[in-house]
Amino acid sequence: MKYRLLAPGPTPVPERVLLAMGGPMLHHRTPAFEQVFEQCRTGLQALYQTKNDVLILASSGTGAFEAGIASFLSPGDKVVAIHNGKFGERWAKMAKAYGANVVEVKTTWGKVTPIAEVKAALDANPDVRAVFIVASESSTGVRQPVEEVSALVKDRPDTLLFVDAITALGVWSIPTDVLGIDVLVTGSQKALMLPPGLGFISVSDKAWKAMERAKNPKFYFDLRRERDNQRKNQSAFTPAVSLMMGLREALLMLKEEGHPNVFDRHARLAKATRAAVAGMGLSVFAERPADSITSVQCPPTLNGDAVYKTLRDRYNITIAGGQDHLKDGVFRIAHLGYFDELDIITVVAAIEMAVTELKFPVTLGAGVAAAQKSFLGK
Repeated sequence: MKYRLLAPGPTPVPERVLLAMGGPMLHHRTPAFEQVFEQCRTGLQALYQTKNDVLILASSGTGAFEAGIASFLSPGDKVVAIHNGKFGERWAKMAKAYGANVVEVKTTWGKVTPIAEVKAALDANPDVRAVFIVASESSTGVRQPVEEVSALVKDRPDTLLFVDAITALGVWSIPTDVLGIDVLVTGSQKALMLPPGLGFISVSDKAWKAMERAKNPKFYFDLRRERDNQRKNQSAFTPAVSLMMGLREALLMLKEEGHPNVFDRHARLAKATRAAVAGMGLSVFAERPADSITSVQCPPTLNGDAVYKTLRDRYNITIAGGQDHLKDGVFRIAHLGYFDELDIITVVAAIEMAVTELKFPVTLGAGVAAAQKSFLGK
C-alpha cells in the first residue's frame, strides 16, 4: 500500500516545498539568505493578517508558546488558562512551570468553553496578566470561541491574549490585528505544509510593552533579541536554513491559491468529512467542529484505537487516535494543509473497509457517497 498521511501534524509536504528544501545550502549570514528571510517575514504577516512582527524560531509550536511565556510574563503573574483538551492543559502546565498563578477554566473534552465562564474568571481576577486559549483543540476537534474571548480581553490594558493557532492558522481566517490578539503561535508542520522544526509567534505593541516588566528568565527564547535581529532579516542564533527555504515556497503556494480560497478549501474538506462520518452511521465528537480535524465518536461496539491501528497496519494510512481517556473512544481525521477532495474520498473508503473488518455494521460506499455529494453540492 502507498503510504498516506492524514494526521494533524506532521502533515503532507508538497513536492514544490521538498524541492525548495533540497537546494544548495545557503549560509545564514549572507545577503542571499537575508532575502529569503525577508520574503518569509512578509508572507507570514499576510497570513497572520498583522502589521506586527511575526518572529520565526527554530523550534516547535510548543517552543514558540514557551517563548511568549518567558518573554512577556513574570513569576507570580496571574494567568487564565482556558482548556477543554490536551493542548490547553499543556499551556496551563507550562505557565505553572514558570511560576505563574494559573486560574483554570476547564470544560469537558469535546465541549466548547462557555464565554460566560471566561468572563466570570476575568471579572473575579482583575489583575490577570494573560489569557490562554487554543483556537483549534486538535485532541478533540473543537473550535474554541477565540473571537468572543478576544472581545473580552482587547480593552484590558494590562492583560495579554495568547492564542494557540497551531492547527488553526491557515485553516480559517484569523485577523490578528482586528481581533487584538497579542501573542499568536503556530508551527510549521500543520497548515503551512512543512516538516516540523519552525515555530512562529506574532507580537502586539501591548505585548512588547508588557515585556518591560517581565522577569521570567530567558536566553534562547528572548524575543526582544530575536525581534531586533529579525528586523534586519537575521536571526539571533542559527536558523533552520532548509526549512526557511521551504517556508518561502509554501507561503508562495498559499498566496498563489489565494488565502480566501485556502480557507474555503479547508471548509469544504471539513464539511465533506463530517458528511461522510454521518453516512457511515457514526457521529462527530466535537460540539463545534474545527475545519482542521474531525474527531469521530465511537459507539461501544467500535474501538477507536483499533480503527487507528487497522488503518496503519492494513492500509498504511496514518490518521490520529484518541488521547488520554479518549484513546478507545474516538479516532481523528485531519484535513489541514496539503489536502484535496480525493484525499478525503480515499481515507473515507479505507475507514469503511477498516470498520467492516472490525465487525462494525456499515454500508460500504455510504460514507464515500456522502462525501461525494457534499463536494458536488448535492
